[in-house]
Amino acid sequence: MATSTTNVGFEEQLWQAADKLRSNMDAAEYKHVVLGLIFLKYVSDAFKEKYDQLKAEGYGDEEDRDEYLADNIFWVPRDARWENIKAHATNTDIGETIDNAMEAIEKENDSLKNILTKNYSRRELDKTRLGELVTLFTNIDVGTSAAQERDVLGRVYEYFLSKFASAEGKLGGEFYTPSCIVRTLVDMIEPFKGQIFDPACGSGGMFCQSARFVKEHQGNIRDISIFGQESNPTTWKLAKMNLAIRGLEANLGKHNADSFHDDQHKTLKANYILANPPFNISDWGGERLQEDVRWSYGIPPVGNANYAWLQHMLHHLNPVGGVAGTVLANGSLSSNTSNEGEIRKNMIIGDVVECIVSMPGQLFYSTGIPVSLWIMRKGKTSAAKGKILFIDARNLGFMVDRKVRELSEDDIKKIASTYQNWRHGKDYEDIQGFCKYATLEDVAEQDYILTPGRYVGIAEQEDDDEPFEEKMTRLTSELYDLFDESHKLEDEICKKLAAIGYSK
Repeated sequence: MATSTTNVGFEEQLWQAADKLRSNMDAAEYKHVVLGLIFLKYVSDAFKEKYDQLKAEGYGDEEDRDEYLADNIFWVPRDARWENIKAHATNTDIGETIDNAMEAIEKENDSLKNILTKNYSRRELDKTRLGELVTLFTNIDVGTSAAQERDVLGRVYEYFLSKFASAEGKLGGEFYTPSCIVRTLVDMIEPFKGQIFDPACGSGGMFCQSARFVKEHQGNIRDISIFGQESNPTTWKLAKMNLAIRGLEANLGKHNADSFHDDQHKTLKANYILANPPFNISDWGGERLQEDVRWSYGIPPVGNANYAWLQHMLHHLNPVGGVAGTVLANGSLSSNTSNEGEIRKNMIIGDVVECIVSMPGQLFYSTGIPVSLWIMRKGKTSAAKGKILFIDARNLGFMVDRKVRELSEDDIKKIASTYQNWRHGKDYEDIQGFCKYATLEDVAEQDYILTPGRYVGIAEQEDDDEPFEEKMTRLTSELYDLFDESHKLEDEICKKLAAIGYSK
C-alpha cells in the first residue's frame, strides 16, 4: 500500500467537522473564515504558553509586551485572547468580538498589518455556526511549544488549504501547489542554506517545505532567508499568515505585486528558486517589456508567459551554483511557436537546463494539464556539465480519490535520488522507460525538444511465458463472455423499462 505524503489523521476529522458548519457558504468565502480563525487560535495559544511561564516565574512581567516580542511571539491584547473569544462563542456578538480581536492584534504587531480577516460580523455569516466553529477549534492545541514541535498547526493549515483547493476546483488551485510536487522539488534541489526565492509564491507552500527539509537534515532554519512575491492580494495575505504560523520570517515585498511589471526583488540573486507559476498566461503584458534586461535567451512571446517565467527565474539565480526548480505545462518542452523554440535552444546551449521530469497526470486540483518539473542550474557539477537528465515519472503515484493522484514517499525518493546520484556521478545508471541522460549534442539532434519520453524510451515488458496462441484463445474467450453478460444486462434493463411503460 502506498504511503501518502499528506498528513491525514485528526486534521481530516477536524476538516469534516468544520466543513459541516459551512452550510451553503462557498468554499472560496468560507476559506478565509476558517483559516483566519485558526491563525487567531495559534497566536493566542503561543501567547498563553509564554504568559503562564512568565506568571509562574513570579516577576510580574506577564503583561510586558517586550517579553513576548523578544521570543518572536505575537503580542495579544487582553480582549483578543482566545479565552475571551470562547466566552462569546454562544453570543450574537461573536462576529464583532472576533473582528475586534483581529484589529487589536494587527495594531500591536507591525508584521500583521492589513493581513488578517476582519469581516466576521457581516450579516450573511451565520453567527450560530461561527460560534460552533470557535468551539471546535477551542479543543485543539496549535500554538504551544509542544504543538509547534509536532507542527500541529502547519499540518492543519496545509491540509485545510488542500481541501479548500479541491472544493474550489479551478478557482482554488492558484494558491495551493500539491504537497507531493513541492516535496519532490525541494528534495531535488536541497535548499539547505542561503536565499530561497519564489516569484509566484501562492500561499507559501514552497517555503514551508524548504523549512521542513532543513529541520529534517538537522540544519539551522536561521541559515535560510526567504524572499517571495505574489500578485493576488488575498493569496499574498494567506502566504503571510502561513509563514507566520510556522515562525518563518520572510520578505514577500511591500505589497502584492506582479513579478514581471513590479519586481519587488530587483537585485536579488538567490541560491535557490522554487516556483509553480501560472501556466500559459496570455495577458501578462509582454508587449510592454520587449527590451527587458531579463530576456537573456530571447524575447518571450506576448501570448504566453511560460518562457518569461523561466528567464525571470534565471535572471534572479546566483551565478555561482544557483539552482531553480519549477513546475511548467508540458507544452513548454516542445513548443516552437513565437520564438519559444529559439529561447529553449539558447537555454540548452547555455547549459542551464539540468533535469526534466515528466510528472503523472491528475496531481493538481485546479487543472488536468500535464506538467513537468524543470531543474535549471548555473554552474553544473563536472558529472552533469554538458548533459541533461530526463526522468519519466508518469507511471508513478496512486489515486487518492477518483479525481486526484498523489506521489508516495517512495516515489519522491526515487525521483530525487536518481537526480542526485546522476549529478554527483555516483551509483547512477540509465533505466529504460524511466531515466536517461543525454548530451547537448543528443538534444540538438532532437531539435532541442525536451520531452523525456523521446530519450528514456519505453519500459521493457516482462514476458509471462504464455504462448501467443494460448493467450489469444484465452483473451478471446473472456471477451465473448463479457459480451454475453452485456447482452443479458441490456435485456434486463429493457424489461425494467417496459414494466414502467417505456419500451420501443
